[in-house]
Amino acid sequence: MKTRITELLGCEYPIIQGGMAWVAEHTLAAAVSNAGGIGLIAGGSAPIDYLRDQIRKCKEKTDKPFGVNIMLMSPNADDLAQLCIDEGVRVVTTGAGNPGKYIPAWKEAGIKVIPVIPSVALAKRMERAGADAVVAEGTESGGHIGENTTMCLVPQVVDALEIPVIAAGGIADGRGMAAAFMLGAEGVQIGTRFLASEECQIHPTFKELVIKAKDTDSVVTGRYTGHPCRNIKTKFSKKLANGEKDGSLSPEEFEQITLGSLRKAVVDGNVDEGSFLCGAIAGMVNEIKPCSEIVAEIMAGAEKLLAR
Repeated sequence: MKTRITELLGCEYPIIQGGMAWVAEHTLAAAVSNAGGIGLIAGGSAPIDYLRDQIRKCKEKTDKPFGVNIMLMSPNADDLAQLCIDEGVRVVTTGAGNPGKYIPAWKEAGIKVIPVIPSVALAKRMERAGADAVVAEGTESGGHIGENTTMCLVPQVVDALEIPVIAAGGIADGRGMAAAFMLGAEGVQIGTRFLASEECQIHPTFKELVIKAKDTDSVVTGRYTGHPCRNIKTKFSKKLANGEKDGSLSPEEFEQITLGSLRKAVVDGNVDEGSFLCGAIAGMVNEIKPCSEIVAEIMAGAEKLLAR
């Protein structure tokens, strides 16, 4: 399958692995790239020396293109932006802000720039700033989300832009990919499905929660803080949701309780204090497989449907 995304990024398939904080490290990124997609390493707020090591380890495991995701509200965003140039990273995706000030230097270094956007207005701004493509991410996604659904957002962004659009949110198999293409997307970004991959390094408890999740087992918390996140339902996430609803948790208390909660989920598997960020599509994910099989199945399913 050839699209403007495969041509732009030099990959075999137009599938990008989501840059999930604390989750997307070099082992997972290399596995997805070796499977023909584009793997991403999550920048987050990790020390620059750690991220440099992750990039170099990924290069040891794959000779295929991979990228780095930068959360622009991270305190080390400036350093990470420069690190991507220094280490010859080929793709950068961004979230939580406007990467405009970095784009000229990235483009000069030959880096393909793909911001994640939740609205048409921001998509247009990113195109004007020089982005090579955008990821239109619907509210079905795990982690930090906007309010517009993938079904509504993707075609509106496609209609508004000349650059290619990658769809994200609620996509876990070939049917979701084919649907995204029918909406005008030329690639998909997938996160939750790769949580249940053999190469994903998250705690086994996290994988088990994903596999056992039903269609109603996700909850959005943190809307009143201005940073809504989609989680798997646990006692902890229900406590957050209830505290937000009945006012027993102030926004300040909410932020204090959730500080470090993602690490507690990913690294420790702590269901009492951890935030297990996950998309609403988790109900369709019921088996752990290698990334190569996941990518192959998604592509086979999509190609069969799109050929009809």
